[in-house]
Formats: sequence, structure tokens, C-alpha cells
Amino acid sequence: MNKESLIIGSHVKLSGKKMLLLSTEETIANQANTMMVFTGAPQNTRRRPLADFNIEEATPIIEENHINPIVVHAPYIINLGNVKKPENFTFAVNFLADEMKRAEAIGAKYISFHPGSHVGSGEAAAIAQIIKGLDEAIEKSETKTVSIALETMAGKGTEIGKTFEEIAQIIEGSNYSNRLSVTFDTCHVYDAGYDIKNNFEGVMAEFDKIIGVNRISVIHLNDSKFGLASHKDRHENLGFGELGFETLQKVAYYDSFKTLPKILETPFIPDESDPKKKYSPYKYEIDMLRQKTFDSQLKQVILAEK
Repeated sequence: MNKESLIIGSHVKLSGKKMLLLSTEETIANQANTMMVFTGAPQNTRRRPLADFNIEEATPIIEENHINPIVVHAPYIINLGNVKKPENFTFAVNFLADEMKRAEAIGAKYISFHPGSHVGSGEAAAIAQIIKGLDEAIEKSETKTVSIALETMAGKGTEIGKTFEEIAQIIEGSNYSNRLSVTFDTCHVYDAGYDIKNNFEGVMAEFDKIIGVNRISVIHLNDSKFGLASHKDRHENLGFGELGFETLQKVAYYDSFKTLPKILETPFIPDESDPKKKYSPYKYEIDMLRQKTFDSQLKQVILAEK
């Protein structure tokens, strides 16, 4: 199995003095060929100037190691669907527009984006405002190459994007539908009630009918801690959750996803002797996928090697 046969990577850090160079080094260390980054902390909207991102130093290394595509994940707290707080709308639009500029500057093709939550105002009102916000952000960004990849959601709380129909409404309602795509998260889809474990082909046929499989640009490859229709959104390491390794391997090697980046967002492994220490599973999980073999002792192996 050669490295290029599977486009696989993970969320990696973009921080410290190295910034994008650090992301690149982590990706190479994980033997990955794609990566996803937050341009700052996912829980806030504070962002450093692009001059600090080390783009010029990192770019030739990215190209030399064939790391492609790069995916940006927008912060969780941007909520275009909150019509109860209209005073936050303009800020959210402007931040997303700037995020598109940052993504384009580092060479990213896609921004995985949680559509938002209606916080009690109902799906219809939220979807209308999400469409308005996305259109304004795309216009203000003046970018040409970045796609906003609307993420399939687990249906926790009042999340929008828990059904394929809701995502389709956003795409169809936008004046810039050509700039919108989909991030297909395996944990979220399963938690939302789509049984990709026992009926993957059927779910994909349904997705294709409602949205179109060709709209998918990013795969978030995560196991689920709680499972079908739980609406929990709790990721688990590959093969250790309710989806299981066989299902996730099927998704990773699904023919229609062959050219798409598969991004791991699985939990770090805690050190029981020191709760403050946690270790990345990504290199090991990527190797399992390439070898097509599940290691039930994976967590123990990681801890033993650290």
C-alpha cells in the first residue's frame, strides 16, 4: 500500500512561533498527506496576523511532501443561525470573510464550517439567516478558490445541518452555491440517525438524491462514542466506538471518496499515571487504515511507546 493511495491526515496544531511550519512537521511525522488546522483557538475568534503564520517557510515543504489539500476548520463559536442576537451577525460574517482570506493565504481549499444553531427560533429562520450570512461572507472575502464545506451535524441541541435536507436548503438557497460544499463527518452522521454502519450504500444513495455525492469535499473520519441517533457528538478512536473499524475503513476506501481528504479528529490518549498528559493517536490510526488492520491494543501501544 503506497502512501499516495489514500488521502489521509488529521487535525494538527497551528500555533507557537512555527505556526504553519509546525502543522507541516506534525503532518509529516504522522506520515500523512493532507491536514486540517484551526487558524487560532477553536473556542475564540482571536487570530494572529498572517505575517506570523510562517507561510513562506512552510509552503515549499508542503509542496515537496505532497500535502494536499489543506483544510481549515472554522471556530465553533461562530453562529450565523442565531437570529435572537442580530448584533452578533455582522461580526460573524466579517470573521468568516477574514477566515476565507486566511485559508486562501495558507493554500487551503476548504473551510469545514458548522452551519449554526437556531437557539429556539426554529430551523426555517436560522437557515434563512445562514444563507444570508454565507453569501455576505463570500462576497466580502473577495476570495476565488476557497469552498465553505458545510459540516453534517449530530443534532445536538438546536444544531442546523443534522439532516441532509437542511444542508440542501442552505446550498440551494445561496447565490454562491458553487462556493459551497459538504464536510461528511462519520460520527455526526451516525449520531444524527443515518445508519452508515449497517446501510452505508443506502445512506449514500439518500445523500446523493438530496444533495449530491459530488458536493462532498472533506471527510471527517471519526468513530462514535454513543452511536446511532444519540445526537451526542462524542468522537472515539477508530475501531473503539459504535461504528467500528470495518465501517470506517469502508468509508476511507469508498470509491466516490477516493480523491477527497479524510481527516481524523479522534481523541488523544490520556496517560492514566498523569492525567495532564495526552498523546496523539493519529500516526497509529493512519497506519491502521493503510494496513487495513485493526489493532485492539492500539491505546496500550501508544502509551508504551511514550
